[in-house]
Amino acid sequence: MENLNRYFDLFDQSRTSEQAFEELVSLFSDDIVFVLNGHEKQGIENWKLFVKMVFKENADIKHMFEGWKAVEGTDKFETPWAVCGKRASGSVFTQTGKDIAKLDKNGKISYLENVPDDTNMFDTYKN
Repeated sequence: MENLNRYFDLFDQSRTSEQAFEELVSLFSDDIVFVLNGHEKQGIENWKLFVKMVFKENADIKHMFEGWKAVEGTDKFETPWAVCGKRASGSVFTQTGKDIAKLDKNGKISYLENVPDDTNMFDTYKN
């Protein structure tokens, strides 16, 4: 659970800190499955590419989350989140949604699904 609790802060810090980026990557299993608004990707290398793409598209970003809770009857956890940011173009944005996650036996994040309220949020990351 500690890895989930560190995830959002490290994600935001990773934009300007290589050490935070390495710590962020260490929270995940090498065979991570992540889902962005219904589009599934696999592997830690694809995860790294996604994070770097987010930072290329955005000059600044800040997440807030309510706290991870177990989803009854499953091995998953979820949390509502909100993010505000400034795109590289200079425009600002806000977004809300929820993340759904699973941990492997070592406590690493092995599954992460991002479910934004705005279904167009990850259109640029579908490739």
